[in-house]
This record gives sequence, structure tokens and C-alpha cells, in this order.
Amino acid sequence: MTAVMTRPPIHQRTLLQQSLTVVWRNLLHIRRMPEMLLDVTIQPVMFVLLFAYVFGGSIDAPGTSYREFLLPGIMAQTIIFSSAIVAIGLTSDLEKGIVDRLKSLPISRSSVLVGRSLSSLIHSGIGIVVMSVTGLLIGWRIRDGLVNGVLGYLLLLLFGFSMIWLGIWVGSLMRSVEAVNGFMFTVMFPLTFVANTFAPTQDMPRWLQLIAEWNPVSALTAACRQLWGNGLAPSADAQWPLQHPVLASIAWSLLFTAVFAPLALVAFRRRSRD
Repeated sequence: MTAVMTRPPIHQRTLLQQSLTVVWRNLLHIRRMPEMLLDVTIQPVMFVLLFAYVFGGSIDAPGTSYREFLLPGIMAQTIIFSSAIVAIGLTSDLEKGIVDRLKSLPISRSSVLVGRSLSSLIHSGIGIVVMSVTGLLIGWRIRDGLVNGVLGYLLLLLFGFSMIWLGIWVGSLMRSVEAVNGFMFTVMFPLTFVANTFAPTQDMPRWLQLIAEWNPVSALTAACRQLWGNGLAPSADAQWPLQHPVLASIAWSLLFTAVFAPLALVAFRRRSRD
């Protein structure tokens, strides 16, 4: 008598459950390939020590030590680069056909993007933790209390989430990881260096100072310095984003999400149909 094989029932999962499964799949790569953490472990320590000890002696940060001035800037730079991480990861998944395999499963296509976004935030968050510990070891402190300290970290994550949509958009448009690398680093380096991340803006030429003070990265950096007590109040002639950095950072985050999220969703749907 032949045994009858029955197919196990398939239970429909929620979007959150599906997204967390994708997050777990992405994090498993880190466990199997620990070298993927080099950019959020060794590199942040190297940047902190390099700027603090090599360049710190030649850069003046009025009203505070350069190390306290530096840490919010490097953390802002790290969270901005979360967009590059998600773009490279998404393009790699599209190139290797992993997204096509996921599409064959009974899951929402949105869970691929949500899962990739959350895992990229976790990846960048590890770098923020490593830099915080390194900063504490070299003299950096959060001086305005626990609540403001937590708000500063939450603001970094909010801004990072908005930038992830830019990464998804770019990752869906570009056809290779090499193209993504070239484009993202060409955009991200000027964005993070033409700002108040590593040096005050008041010594820049006036035209460059205006660009730097309206740079969203400057607002985010200034907001973290304000919340953590790592610098003086902005000068009276500073542009509006530096006069109200927390509000400006939230506004930039909402604007980037409103602009890039629809573009990213359309580009991903179009690319995943190819």
C-alpha cells in the first residue's frame, strides 16, 4: 500500500514577520562572513583615531575639545553611508537573482525592501556603537543628560532611515555593484566633507560656507552636538539649519523620505520585473 504524502500547510505571514525573516537572512551573511563588519568596526576606530590624533592638533574647535567636536561628525558620516551599504547590498541581490528567488515565495515584495532597510540600519548602528566606545576611551562625553543623549542617537537613526531610500533608489537603477560603488562614493564624500563634520564652517570662503551650512549633514552634526553638549551655540550669522539643527534634521529626514521613497518603490518594482 502506497503512503499518501500530504503537503504541509503554508501559513500566511504578516509583512513584519516576512521583513524580519529577510533581516535574519541578511544578518546570517555577517555571521558567516565576519569580514563584512570591517567597515563598521575597524574603519570607525581608524577614522576616530586618525582625525583625533593626526589632524586634531591643527584644527581649532572654539569652546570645546576637538575630540568632542569630532565624534558627532564622524557618526553623522557613518549613518549617511548607510545609503551606500543598502544600495550595494540590493544591487548584489538583484544581480545574483536572489530577489527573483524571493519573488517565487508567498511573500510581499515590500518585505525585501523593509528587511534590507532594517538590516542596513543595524549594520550602521554597530558602527555607531563602536565609535561611541572609542570616543569614550579618548575623552568624548555626552554632557546634557541621558534623555538628550538618546534623542541624539534616535535622530541619527531617523536620518539614516531617510537616506536608505536614496540607497534603494540608486541600487534599483544601477546595473552593477561597481557602478553603485562609484556613484555613491562620488556623491557621499563631498556631501560629508563639505560640511561642519570635521572642521568649523566659519573659516571657509563665504560661498563654500553657505553651501556647507545648508548641507543636511551639517544640520545633523550640529543637532547631535547640541543634544550631547559637544559645542558652542552657532554664531549669529549662521544659516537657519544651524540655528535650529534638530528641527532642520527632522525636516530633512521627512523631505528625503517623501521624495526618495516613492522613487525607490517605482524603480525597484520596475527592476524586479526585468
